[in-house]
Formats: sequence, structure tokens, C-alpha cells
Amino acid sequence: MRMLMRTALLSLVAAAAAPSPTIAQPAPATQAAPAAQKNGQQDFDWEIGAWKTQLKRRLRPLTGSNEWVEYEGTTIVREALDGRANLAELEVRGPHGRIEGVSLRLYNPQAGQWALHYANIANGTLTLPVIGAFSDGRGEFYAADTLDGRSILVRFVISDITADSAHFEQAYSADGGKTWETNWIATDTRTQR
Repeated sequence: MRMLMRTALLSLVAAAAAPSPTIAQPAPATQAAPAAQKNGQQDFDWEIGAWKTQLKRRLRPLTGSNEWVEYEGTTIVREALDGRANLAELEVRGPHGRIEGVSLRLYNPQAGQWALHYANIANGTLTLPVIGAFSDGRGEFYAADTLDGRSILVRFVISDITADSAHFEQAYSADGGKTWETNWIATDTRTQR
């Protein structure tokens, strides 16, 4: 799954950089119908509710620094649009201050994928979405972005999902996905359904 998602992301990045054709070509009549997509609309149902969040983040990603800071607080996840979307509100505090953010997750039934958009309330900006899907109890989401003016890839992984806990990691790659540096680790423990 990871290799498939990485290949799909690299193809997406390459396609975005290529000039788009001016005339769409019809698909050949002999082409086989695409395989049926898994309906992932309920992929985030397990997360609806309130969570205690323990978070640590790398202060200066992709600089060679290994300095981390820790936070603790809450995440509240609400369903929207009959499960085709949800909203996660994060509020954590630690010695380096406070992080408040909101993640809007939108399901695309045609692609069978989720787009996760994150907004940091401190600066009022919305990040480019990481896009992906769940397979075998693990969610992997990717995006192309920039960090301090240079192009990077972003990977967001949700794993170790149970009814009462989950693990979240974000990593950056500055070499096209050959190596990844984790910069955000969170563990959520359920406090309310």
C-alpha cells in the first residue's frame, strides 16, 4: 500500500508539472472497466467523539535538528454530511505554547479517497490537503508542498487504530520520497463517544 500511494503521489506531482492537453481524447472502446472502488465513506467513523491528545513535534524539520517539544490537550471529532466529511478540532498546550487547529476531512466517492485539510488558527492559513485512503486498518495520505521555499513531500499516517486509541504521524521528504523525517507524532486516547 505504501509503495502504491508513493507511486500515485509521484505520478500526481509529475502530472501537475506537465502541460495539460488542450483536447481530451476518448478512451479506447476495448479498454476494460476500472475495478470497483471500496466505499471508504465510513473510514473515520471510529474517530467521532472526544479524545485526550499527547503530541510532540520537531521544532525545525529538515534542518538536521532533533529538538522536540511536547503538548497535551484534546481533540474533538464531529461527523458532517452523513459521514462524507468530518471536522477535528485540536487544542493542545505545552512549554512552547499552544496549538489550536482544525482539520476538515472530505471524502471523494469517485476516487475512493479522503482529502485532509488542516488550518492552524494561529496564522489563519489552510494547508494543501494530504490525500489518500485506509487499507488494512491504516490510513496513508500524501501531498506535495513547500517548506521554507523548497519543494517537499508530506506523508500523514494514521495507525494502531482501536476503539479507544489511535496513533498519528506526519513526515516530510526533501528527496522525492526516498527518505522521510517524522516531525509530528500524536497519540489519542478516547474520553467520550
